[in-house]
Amino acid sequence: MATFPVINLQNLNGEERAASMEQIQDACENWGFFEVLNHGIPHDFLDTVERLTKEHYKKCMEQRFKELVASKALEGLEAEVTDMDWESTFFLRHLPESNMAEIPDLTDDYREVMKEFAVKLEKLAEELLDLLCENLGLEKGYLKKAFYGAKGPTFGTKVSNYPPCPTPDKIKGLRAHTDAGGIILLFQDPIVGGLQLLKDGEWVDVPPLRHSIVINLGDQLEVITNGKYKSVEHRVIAQTNGARMSIASFYNPGSDAVIYPAPQLVEEEKKQAYPKFVFEDYMKLYAGLKFQAKEPRFEAMKAMETTAPIATA
Repeated sequence: MATFPVINLQNLNGEERAASMEQIQDACENWGFFEVLNHGIPHDFLDTVERLTKEHYKKCMEQRFKELVASKALEGLEAEVTDMDWESTFFLRHLPESNMAEIPDLTDDYREVMKEFAVKLEKLAEELLDLLCENLGLEKGYLKKAFYGAKGPTFGTKVSNYPPCPTPDKIKGLRAHTDAGGIILLFQDPIVGGLQLLKDGEWVDVPPLRHSIVINLGDQLEVITNGKYKSVEHRVIAQTNGARMSIASFYNPGSDAVIYPAPQLVEEEKKQAYPKFVFEDYMKLYAGLKFQAKEPRFEAMKAMETTAPIATA
């Protein structure tokens, strides 16, 4: 099987640019995932993010996880648990408005670092979207504009820890799903693995690499590219040794953004394969169906589109 795509973004600045762009294109078309190195976020800064995240988990969340999740999940466990995940999480919202000040238990240092991290990731997300535009033959800024809505994109971070699990065969760290949104940037544990994606019917490990950022494409990019790029099912396997840190940042359309295939990507012979919808409507549907296949979600949005009243001028 082909090896997981790892792309050195530094190569975009030299004579290897064409080959690197081709690597990105192949990853988007055939994997839905890739890992980037030399992405412009300093290594020592990433080390600080990792250290503060792990300290916060130990101090504020570990005990709560043991009491709430671990004891409940393992009680008389015989069959596989299919309705919960072995993870401890909290969410930060950055755009359109930040909720950073409202999250309890964060130290001032950690708050500041995560604020700065969000700014750096937002910049990287927009740079990557422009690389996708270039590969797709769309004008620069097209995808950012498609995500915009009235107040710009939505952008938030899910901070997760996956503690050691005594029965990883019975409970998933995170059940299989595709991501609903736009482009996802993941800073994951450099040592403890567990993230897998589904490729050609087989689960493939996403390798933990120090200081890398893992990129994956959400459902909205599949719609906008009219299926040229695909969102891909992925999951987290709980490990028996070591806690795995995962910081996933979601650069998504604004809630009122209208999502539809880019006209340039709807060829005559390949008609528009995806519906046109408001992102918020899709998210409402996704909330209840996250761990199910994405195709029925697209079908449901298509049905809503065909029954929507036609606006008259």
